[in-house]
Amino acid sequence: MKTKFILHGGYASRSNQKNDDFFKEILMDAPKNIKILLVYFAEDESDFSRAQEEDISQFEKNKGDKKLTFEIASTESFPQQIAQSDIIYLHGGKTLKLLEALKKWPNFREFLNGKIVAGESAGAYALSSYFYSKTEGGLFEGLGFVPVKIICHYIGENKEKLKERSDGIETLLLADYQYKVFQ
Repeated sequence: MKTKFILHGGYASRSNQKNDDFFKEILMDAPKNIKILLVYFAEDESDFSRAQEEDISQFEKNKGDKKLTFEIASTESFPQQIAQSDIIYLHGGKTLKLLEALKKWPNFREFLNGKIVAGESAGAYALSSYFYSKTEGGLFEGLGFVPVKIICHYIGENKEKLKERSDGIETLLLADYQYKVFQ
């Protein structure tokens, strides 16, 4: 299977039809028995439990007849955890904290070959080439796995900030609950 990336604009844990569609999209091409790796490197440890509960609830609600198992990513065994998972879910939070954690593995992109990789907000930023984050205070470079310039939580502001990078790559403006698939 070709690697499938899904970028989400934010607030995927909230209950609504667009988020249901997002989680169904994540699960669509996965096998019947699925192992999902939940990555909370962008969150403070005190928020892991809440985030885990919300994410599992969303996956379970939208699984259809698939059987899901979950694992929480740890920095100690991250490459092995990815190898044993079908889906890698990069939860939102603090983007620069997530990027710092992911850059510990120079061959991180290779780990993802053939996987379904979903990034929500900070996760989407990390996977993109460039992102503008009002929270982080500027235009930053992501890992470049998805060749886009992106703004998540888009409300019609700051689009011009992406023009600083005129690399000929797609500009992606994702409002909360919106997502886009890249294969």
